[in-house]
Amino acid sequence: MGRKLKYIGLGVLAFAAVVYLNNTSLLAEHQQGKPLLLAHRGIAQRFDETDLKNDTCTAARMLPPKHDYLENTIRSMQAGFNAGADVVEVDVHPTTDGQFAIFHDWTLDCRTDGHGVTREHSMAEMKLLDIGYGYTADGGKTFPFRSKGIGQMPTLDEVVSTFPDKHLLINVKSRDPSEGEKLAAVLNGLSAERRANIIVYGGDEPIERIRQLAPDIRTASRASLMGCLTGYIGYGWTGILPGACKNAMMLVPINYAPWLWGWPDRFLDRMRDANTQVFVIGPYHGGGFSTGIDDAERLAQLPPDYSGGIWTNEIETIADLVK
Repeated sequence: MGRKLKYIGLGVLAFAAVVYLNNTSLLAEHQQGKPLLLAHRGIAQRFDETDLKNDTCTAARMLPPKHDYLENTIRSMQAGFNAGADVVEVDVHPTTDGQFAIFHDWTLDCRTDGHGVTREHSMAEMKLLDIGYGYTADGGKTFPFRSKGIGQMPTLDEVVSTFPDKHLLINVKSRDPSEGEKLAAVLNGLSAERRANIIVYGGDEPIERIRQLAPDIRTASRASLMGCLTGYIGYGWTGILPGACKNAMMLVPINYAPWLWGWPDRFLDRMRDANTQVFVIGPYHGGGFSTGIDDAERLAQLPPDYSGGIWTNEIETIADLVK
């Protein structure tokens, strides 16, 4: 019995050694250079994030503005790139006249002087709207951006043509598979070099259609994000990646990062080999909403030589800190 236990103990130690050597970052190749910085919606007005729901009108709970940029505009995107962003995230909605509008909200009522479901309007109609109409930081006493956002809602075509060599993350706001088909057609009309600089994420159904129709585009959906994260935590120690982790985007809550096998360098090397871009986001606590890496305290939780992606709502602050 003693000899048998000894062999079992040696086997356990050998297995543990193999797992350690296969996952330690000490033996992994470290990618030099600064992190890849993603500016969420360009440079945007911040808002009170307490008890957010899907239908919360964030423009009505704007914090006192520090600048005059409005999210998802050409001007805010350019400012984001100028501030140091490598990638800018934008939100899209299909329009009734066959285009894609760059706008966050499912309806127009919160942020603009328009009304109704965004996708039920033409781009020509939405070009007439004031997208700064609904912003207030004092409960509706003043509206500092009214009349300053008229005609500022861009199309996806305008964004792609304005930033022909920049990296974009496109957020599909619906669960409509036909929207995935329409967006795939637009993306397939771009050059292979341009498509390589675009990632698309959103609802499971439209993202699945994009995977089928534009398979070279890196994508992420709720299902793939959860599948990649949980699968990797479950058996990533083997070095085998879940299918959801390949040719994709992976969002890693910063409080989950230490649980990832090989974090940071071994993990990042595996994802790069799978053509998957990793972005670390703020901590996730099960509430359905996660912030970005938005201040020095949060940034300091990353390894000092971290070279993956960082998702931020405060690109100016984070870019200066990274420098």
